[in-house]
Order: sequence, then C-alpha cells, then structure tokens
Amino acid sequence: MEKGQDIAASGGEKGSEQHAIDVVPVEVEHGDGKGVVHAGAGDDTEKERLVVVEEPQKKKSTRVAALDAFRGLTIVLMVLVDDAGGAYERMDHSPWNGCTLADFVMPFFLFIVGVAIAFAMKRVPNMGAAVKKVSVRTLKMLFWGLLLQGGYSHAPDDLAYGVDMKVIRWCGILQRIALVYFVVALIEVFTIKVRPVTVRSGPYAIFHAYRWQWLGGFIVFVVYMVTTFSLYVPDWSYVYHLDGDVNDGKRFTVQCGVRGHLDPACNAVGHVDRVVWGINHLYSQPVWIRTKDCTFSSPESGPLRADAPSWCLAPFDPEGLLSSISSILSGTIGIHYGHVLIHFKTHKERLKHWLSMGFSLLLLGILLHFTKAIPINKQLYSISYVCFTAGAAGIVLSAFYMLIDVWGLRVPFLFLEWIGMNAMLVYVLAAQGIFAAFVNGWYYESQDKTLVNWIQKHVFVNVWHSERLGTLLYVIFGEILFWGVVSGILHKLGIYWKL
Repeated sequence: MEKGQDIAASGGEKGSEQHAIDVVPVEVEHGDGKGVVHAGAGDDTEKERLVVVEEPQKKKSTRVAALDAFRGLTIVLMVLVDDAGGAYERMDHSPWNGCTLADFVMPFFLFIVGVAIAFAMKRVPNMGAAVKKVSVRTLKMLFWGLLLQGGYSHAPDDLAYGVDMKVIRWCGILQRIALVYFVVALIEVFTIKVRPVTVRSGPYAIFHAYRWQWLGGFIVFVVYMVTTFSLYVPDWSYVYHLDGDVNDGKRFTVQCGVRGHLDPACNAVGHVDRVVWGINHLYSQPVWIRTKDCTFSSPESGPLRADAPSWCLAPFDPEGLLSSISSILSGTIGIHYGHVLIHFKTHKERLKHWLSMGFSLLLLGILLHFTKAIPINKQLYSISYVCFTAGAAGIVLSAFYMLIDVWGLRVPFLFLEWIGMNAMLVYVLAAQGIFAAFVNGWYYESQDKTLVNWIQKHVFVNVWHSERLGTLLYVIFGEILFWGVVSGILHKLGIYWKL
C-alpha cells in the first residue's frame, strides 16, 4: 500500500492552484463546461478522481465521483454473489445461457478498466516509459491472479497453502483483467500521435477520432467469431477426481466431432483451453453442473441425474483463453466511455451519448439472445453477452453520473466511492477471503471454531433462524458494510493499494 500525497500541478488559469494525487497532469473539462481540472496519471484508479480546484477565496471539488462509485459497486456485487451465492443460487452465475446478477461482475470490471485507461493514457510524454509501465502492471496482475486463483491460496476456510503444479489453474479473474488492460492500454499508447486533441462535432466524430481502438476491437471480434464457429471440436475425455465420490477416478468420454456448437460439451472455447492449457489446468467446478441436463434441481445445485451426460463433471474454465480474447471488447467499449467523458464538455452531451450507446448495445444483446442467433452466455463470453452487459454498464454509469455528479446526491454513495478507491485491497482481502483466512488462523481447539464462524452463526444465522437469510445478512453487514467503513478510513488517511 502507498500513502497518497498531494503534489501541486500548474493551474490552467492565472492565480489558481491545482492539487492532485500523482505527478503527470491530465486535463478534463468539468461537466458544466466552466473549468478545467487535472488528475494524475500514476494510477488507473486515480485518473478519474479529479482534484480540488482552489480559486481566490473559494474551494470547489470537481471529481467525477460516479467512476469510483461504479467500481465500488462492482466489488460489492462480487462479494455479494461469491459469499451469498451459495445460499441464494439464483443470484449466482447462470448455469449456461442467460444472465444473472453474478454475470454482470466481470464485464463491469473490464468496462471500468477501459474508462480508467482513457484517463491514464491521455498524456503519454514518453512512449517507452508508458509501455514499460503497462507491461509491469500487467505482470503484477498476472502474479496476483495466479497466487489467488491458481490454487496456491485456499482461503478462507482451508488454512493450508500451496498448489500441485500438475493441476495449477493458469486462468482467472485478474489474469483476464491483465490481458484486457494490456491490449487496450497498448493500443492507446501506440496511437497517441494520431489521436486528436479535440474532437470535431458530429455524432460519429469521436468514433473516427479513436478509430484504432475500434479497429482493434473489430479484429478481436473477427478472431473470436471465426474461431468459435469454424474450429473443429473432436471427441475428448477426462478423468474425474474427487475423494469419496462414487465417480472418483472414472474416465468419461465426450463425443463431439462438430463445428460451431455453443453447447457445454462441444464448444470451441472449451476446446481451445483443453489444447492450450491442458484439461488438468482448468477450473474443476464449472457452473454447468447446475443445468437441467445435469440435475433436476436446476438452476440450483442438486444430485446428479442418473442419465446425466458425460460432460457434467468435466473441467471448464470460465476465464479461458478464447473467451478472454472476446472480453477485450468490454474494455474497448469502456475506453470509449472514457473518451466521451474527456472530450464532451457538458453533462447533457455526455449523458446523451452514453445512454444512446448503452440502450443500443443492451437491445442488440437481447435481440441476438431471443432470436437464438447468439445466446447470452458468460461462460463463452458470447458477443451478445458483451453487448448486453456493456450496455447495462453504460446505463448504470450514466445513472450514477446523473445522481452523484449532476444532482449532487453524493452522500448515499460514499461507501461505494471509498470501496472503489481501494478496489484492489477489498478484492484481495474480502472477495478472495484473505482477511477472513487470517482471522480464521486464530482458531480455538479446531479450525471450524473461529471468530468469523462464531459471528456468522450466533449473530446472524441463529438470530434469524435461517441459514440462507443469516448468510445474506452476514455478507451485507459483516463484509460489505465492514469493508466500506475500512475503505473510508483508509481514504481519510490517504492510503491506497496501487499496482
């Protein structure tokens, strides 16, 4: 963690003084079109946190707080669905086609990463240094991703650590974010000399101004679509491993021999991962086991059907290679929203563009899904899923912007802002259970007798006489509210965890 410090930047007007976290200034016109403010370029999560402008005898806060609140909302949703999804599986990831609350988390992350890149890379005084910075940050995210989701950490319930390299999981949430960040940020860096300082008027001018980002997105689209619908998927097999299970050690064979299928068994996304990573390195508990083909309890967990197909117990990685390539589009759409925020000078212009694009993407995703052309599917990161979730992200960001930055209703969303300012810290300590694991390490007699378990059982579950409701309330008050308060304290102290 780093201690934030105020560094003066030269003002845009004579007699005024600007203060910002980090060193390199990024100019963004205020939403009312009346002033220019500056933000540092040292950390993506700080770029849009615009600064305090001090004018003679007057102080005015000019920050786009909606961006922090949006990031905080994404972290809150992740904690909620991860820790309460077991009790309320209908908020957990959709077993296959469709979209639930949990399915918005990843694309919302990638969307706001794209928005932040627009601010971080608005000024690139040294291309070599910028490429180095992007590369180092990417490697840091890859390291943390492998550490937290590769199998090394077993937090929060299992206090053991370490992973057998024969079954290490190479893919994960931070690994996907790292890929999207790396590609989108490098395009932004390498096109700095062909990007205009100002954008001409017209509804399509901003698309033309950043045509290289959209060209990159189009290439991603073509690669994903061609691979998904043309790659031949042969028969494949796997050995199921689960101690004590009746199927432990049994080999299953899945018959395919097809192209262009989007079902769980024979899609190109899974085939690419089995070939590139190896089937032993994929996620071993895919959500498709909750499909109707696998259990009569669908969409909730339940006993395996006697006539369940052979793929039900197979590994499948929801953050695989081909689906991660498709996810670059979420970052591309996000950086477009950042460009709009930078170049459009009034609230009305920004909201008009954001909402029109958001609703268009949302409707396109719905149309593709219900016409059965391309189903909305998080596991495959289908194009309809990209459109639907990116549209939803744009609409939510617009709503936050209107409520917080236009109407000034900031207080009700402060805890989201605080969490958004320290998103990495809350992700690691809360969403990945590292803090809970630390507390569980101080157990009494046995590892299930811990302070965390005692609070959850006696303060929430027993009081409400319900395992499901008690779990949900514990997540809301014992985790989300707790980390909101912690993030607020850290913000007041100027402490942020930066990669």
